[in-house]
Amino acid sequence: MNLLTAERLSKSFGMKRLFEDVSLSIGEGEKIGLIGVNGTGKSTLLKTIAGAEPPDEGTIAVRNGITIEYLPQNPPFDDEATVLGQLFAGASPLMLLLREYESAMDRLEKGESGPELQKLLLGLTARMDAADAWHVEHEAKRILGKLGIDDFAARMGTLSGGRRKRVALAGALIRPADLLILDEPTNHIDTATVDWLEQHLSRSKSAMLLITHDRYFLDRVCSRIVELEGGKLYGYEGSYNVFLEQKAERMARLQASEQKRQNLLRRELAWIRRGAKARSTKQKARIERFEQLRQDAPETAAPPIDIALPSARLGKKVVELDRVSKAYDGREVIRSFGHIVRPGDRIGIVGPNGAGKSTLLKLIAGKLQPDSGTIDIGPTVRIGMFSQENEELDETKRVIEYIREAAEQVRTSDGETIGASQMLERFLFPPSAQWTKIADLSGGEKRRLFLLRILMEAPNVLLLDEPTNDLDIQTLSVLEDYLERFPGAVLIVSHDRYFLDRTIQTLLVAEGDGTFSRHAGTFSEYRERLEELQPSAPSGKPATPAPASPAAAAGDPGDGRPKEKALKFSFKEQKEFEQIDDTIAEAERALRGVSDEIAEAGGDYEKLLRLTERHRGLEAELERLLERWTYLNDLAERIEKQKNGSH
Repeated sequence: MNLLTAERLSKSFGMKRLFEDVSLSIGEGEKIGLIGVNGTGKSTLLKTIAGAEPPDEGTIAVRNGITIEYLPQNPPFDDEATVLGQLFAGASPLMLLLREYESAMDRLEKGESGPELQKLLLGLTARMDAADAWHVEHEAKRILGKLGIDDFAARMGTLSGGRRKRVALAGALIRPADLLILDEPTNHIDTATVDWLEQHLSRSKSAMLLITHDRYFLDRVCSRIVELEGGKLYGYEGSYNVFLEQKAERMARLQASEQKRQNLLRRELAWIRRGAKARSTKQKARIERFEQLRQDAPETAAPPIDIALPSARLGKKVVELDRVSKAYDGREVIRSFGHIVRPGDRIGIVGPNGAGKSTLLKLIAGKLQPDSGTIDIGPTVRIGMFSQENEELDETKRVIEYIREAAEQVRTSDGETIGASQMLERFLFPPSAQWTKIADLSGGEKRRLFLLRILMEAPNVLLLDEPTNDLDIQTLSVLEDYLERFPGAVLIVSHDRYFLDRTIQTLLVAEGDGTFSRHAGTFSEYRERLEELQPSAPSGKPATPAPASPAAAAGDPGDGRPKEKALKFSFKEQKEFEQIDDTIAEAERALRGVSDEIAEAGGDYEKLLRLTERHRGLEAELERLLERWTYLNDLAERIEKQKNGSH
């Protein structure tokens, strides 16, 4: 049974038509992901469905008795409210009671006393007992803890933007609702918290409509995807992976249909040019059909973003950090950290919020100075930093003015020289939008503009601080492809697991005590290793993943003391060790062969698609072989050491 039905909704923003004649129904327990390019009106559609903004046209019918909880991208806050007071915002009797109780407790904690307050607290305690409200307060504190908020008495005005968004998210999760409408709930939370939120929402019985750029999240939580494209809404039953397959099929059908229309149009145009006389009814009908064919162009998808920008030459020396430390208010967030960044490095930085990830990027960029230690930047290095805050984005300027500050013209990686206006068009800012003030852009459009400005300055070292926040999936996919070809070094702070898996080769994990651990491979591979070690890890801090030992300590039944088991290759491992160098060389040759085929494929889209898929598979296989080579050689060295030690 439907909880909400929206019919024939239309909405404009100034002269821009965001969506027109769109309809959507949401059933009980249904979990729907809304996707689309930034600036197409996704957030506005959510506001309209949530009742926060009226549609220009259309109707929204909500079933009687249904409760809707809406989390916007930028929720309103009462700066004077405590965290718990903000959490219990709402008009339901239970929320009013909890808010009244927290307010009374706040007065008590500030030192207020007297018989009047004591009487009030006694009455509120009795009402909390009667309403069974204690478990709600306990659950609220548990969810806040999961989201990294532990100071429940802190004033909202003293919290950072990210922490305030997490308080708002906790409020949306704690308040009973039949329908949750969430706009980018994964922004401003770390990877561990995204995992928890994913599991929490998957178990929830509430229906959901949400916007997120996190493709793993969409795939694991949502059972239906709706895409806002060209002002229309297209629905796909199934997870995000199913959506990708179904959209490819829909686009293929549209392409075939358009090809037929073009062929017919050419035939009719040739007939018209031969001098058709509009005398007979039959001829008039044919001319009318020609006009109709010309007008019946199908809805087309937004053109893909074109990132074909060059980077400056990068020498051998990039960035060298030696015993770098940085503290805030006496708390050391980075302690004696050392690392060498080399050309071509793809480094992901993950860890809990507040563990020093963004601080590390700001130190490398020179926006902060270390308290101790040195940061040596190579002479050819040109750093481009894509920060979380869009701090260099002057919202008083117009779009074209902001980009022209970087360059009036730019030479693309394929040798073409184009102007700032043309580059903006490639980044989906048509001429009509280029004189718009930056303040009037959507959050995602501002992020896309900021990204273009950085790339136009031709950096050869990219520092990306939460680049996936507010960027749409299409832009992220293009950025991932760009980073794959980017010849310089890249350091990425991100909570987006899919983005990290696509872009990084090494992981720095901020442990929360000022230290960082290093791990080879993708984020998913790191998580798999962590999970393998989890059962034997202490209940506190998770164990740091390490290469699995092929032999474990065995107990000696004679004296009970641990005895080291003799290390040796199995027959299969011995054979693999002897052949692995040749196997790797063969895999590298195959990869080079596919790369050559891709270069020669030209505009054959289907062939390119097949070759690209094969290239990814070969890259993954080569990565697996290299990891296996490392393991086998490490084992061979330890076997040799053990043999030498026993003689």
